[in-house]
Amino acid sequence: MRVLIVTDAWLPQVNGVVRTLQRLSLDATKLGHSVDFLTPQDYPTAPLPGYPEIQLALASPQAVADAIEAHNPDALHISTEGPLGWLARHWAIKTRRPFTTCYHTRYPQYVSARYPIPEAVSYGVLRYFHNAGVATMVATPALRTELTEQGFNRCLIWSRGVDAELFNPSARETLNLPGSIFLCVARVAIEKNLEAFLSLDLPGSKVIVGDGPDREMLQAKYPDAHFLGARFGTDLARIYASADVFVFPSKTETFGLVMLEALASGTPVAAFPVEGLIPEIGRAGAGVVNEDLRAAALGALDISRAISRQFALGYSHEQAAKQFLSNVSEAIYRPMQMRAA
Repeated sequence: MRVLIVTDAWLPQVNGVVRTLQRLSLDATKLGHSVDFLTPQDYPTAPLPGYPEIQLALASPQAVADAIEAHNPDALHISTEGPLGWLARHWAIKTRRPFTTCYHTRYPQYVSARYPIPEAVSYGVLRYFHNAGVATMVATPALRTELTEQGFNRCLIWSRGVDAELFNPSARETLNLPGSIFLCVARVAIEKNLEAFLSLDLPGSKVIVGDGPDREMLQAKYPDAHFLGARFGTDLARIYASADVFVFPSKTETFGLVMLEALASGTPVAAFPVEGLIPEIGRAGAGVVNEDLRAAALGALDISRAISRQFALGYSHEQAAKQFLSNVSEAIYRPMQMRAA
């Protein structure tokens, strides 16, 4: 099966969406399928205001239509709700081609954190976007329930996997920082709620890995924290494994891939009690979930690193790829039920 994924999130962006799509392509190929991408790299771009690292494609409807038709895919998946996503959606509706979408990001919460736009307005736009497709993929059953209550028509589970060979406890070493090491890996932006972590009184070192529009401000405000910038590959794996606790302050994630990477590295998680992967982590004893994030962080120091890794091993890339391929395969044969744009 030939799958074309249209995505506005792509390199050089560093986020869970890009990493998930890259890994999906690799695993789908191993399973005998091909995955191609239509991305901003195929067009002239302009930076997203406030996020210069995010480049938005400046493409015409005809250019996107020509590109999709040139790929001639068996299945079309629209991954994001950006310019390319909307143009691909328009083409699919116009040509009555079935397509799937994915709800990667809680934009209503992100937008309302920066602008005076009610969440109900954003949900209305997203509902309009996604309900035109055959199905919307979501990472967890809890998110499926949430979106169903918001009026999304049909949600299918597409979980995530982790590279347990790269992210491994054997990468652990001394980071030459005082006390216990409390780590957070995230885009350094307001919606990640990083100040909830940075403001904690913890007996050790607070470390932030990642970059983003708020790094300069947060680094100046919290000079006691260690901001290491974006890290990748074996360097990132080393930092994950060398931390004592992974603190996840975000309350708006749809999944939280970085938590799986930390757990696979043997590092337990401390988090707020919100939906997504977090409840499963708490039930498995691989982390501590508490409204008091400091108490969660201190409690996680006592968790076995072996238990943390064992939890992560239950999330394989191959199984995630099979879920995705099953979802898009069903969409090919499902009767078109798309409304007019």
